[in-house]
Amino acid sequence: MRRYIRAFLVCMLFAVFSALYVYSKLFYSDLSVGGGLGRKTFLHRAAASQRSDIGQETRRGPDETGPGDQHWYTRYIMREAEGRDWTAAPMHLAVVACGQRLEETLTMLKSAVMLSIKPLCLHIFAEDQLHASFIEALESWPSSFRSRFNYTLYPITFPHENAGEWKKLFKPCASQRLFLPLILKEVDSLVYVDSDILFLQPVDALWSLLAHFNASQLAAMAPEHEEPRIAWYSRFARHPYYGRTGINSGVMLMNMTRIRATHFKNDMTSVGLRWEELLMPLLQKYKLNMTWGDQDLLNIIFHHNPECLLEVPCHWNYRPDHCIYGSNCGSAEEEGIFILHGNRGVYHDLKQPAFRAVYDAIRQYSFREDPVSSLLVPLEEELLKTTRSYCGKSHVLFTKRLAHSLANVNRDAQRPHGR
Repeated sequence: MRRYIRAFLVCMLFAVFSALYVYSKLFYSDLSVGGGLGRKTFLHRAAASQRSDIGQETRRGPDETGPGDQHWYTRYIMREAEGRDWTAAPMHLAVVACGQRLEETLTMLKSAVMLSIKPLCLHIFAEDQLHASFIEALESWPSSFRSRFNYTLYPITFPHENAGEWKKLFKPCASQRLFLPLILKEVDSLVYVDSDILFLQPVDALWSLLAHFNASQLAAMAPEHEEPRIAWYSRFARHPYYGRTGINSGVMLMNMTRIRATHFKNDMTSVGLRWEELLMPLLQKYKLNMTWGDQDLLNIIFHHNPECLLEVPCHWNYRPDHCIYGSNCGSAEEEGIFILHGNRGVYHDLKQPAFRAVYDAIRQYSFREDPVSSLLVPLEEELLKTTRSYCGKSHVLFTKRLAHSLANVNRDAQRPHGR
């Protein structure tokens, strides 16, 4: 009996010291994980690389670029939302953030969470030094909004073979999006967006397009341009590209189950290649002819597999090119802008004041304020000051869908949400 009591006491002491160890790491170490609403779980980096009980993959440290096994990525602990009925299947939204993109990414996430109807699972891929700031910001949002989403933070990781090439392709971290079907193996479908995206319409509207995929389609994207005579790909590309003007990869809706299962036609072999077999050979063949990196690779893939892509109208990915030379996005003229894409840094300079006005309005909006009086009305007033620019002349397009979406947000706020 004494022996059993002694063993019990030893186990209890071990548990106490383990708890004290984790507690000390929480306050004095570099945290590598997300937080929890209602409960928080933190793992030290060394522990995270050894744990294999979170899912079924072998976890590795965030600074490692390659695996000893096939799983060359690290998954971090997620924060689980409470307070909303999650019986309906959530929507999955992914973004990649590097360098000075923290605030821009949080503004995008704010627009997505604020307007969406169904719950969201956010997959945030970011450099290690940004993780703590993401956690701090997201956990500071009011509980009424935190209840609308889960989030998981991931490191930036690439396959260990040629990791250096992938890292430097186009912009830092940009090619991470190519590997989402291989990393998020448990996710069936996903919306990927660049950090400089703003939702002016609920994510639900884009998500609903999955139901419109035919049997062969596995992704949806908008054209790079509407007019071939002034489009970049039709004038300058030195590699195959999709359709008349190419596609822009800043907004991608993906059925990743289909992507993982498909054998893609290509111009390297007579047999189809799986996604993971296709990417590196394409990079090696075309890297000297590419300008836009991962977007060029996607254009090459869908050039050879056009039946796999659902081409969506430009109001799903509205960029300065659609108004800088005069309005050339007919679907936005009719329905308004659904998703705003502030590429070329236009949210942060004075070249396109209409784009910056929308970004600043959403960035400055406090969740605790009425969105119509505190966001929409000031934005409409600010956009009236931009009418000297070509894009500013189309300022009505920037608020047409947003006004409708915010009206729905106000109505939704009146209804209690079940748990």
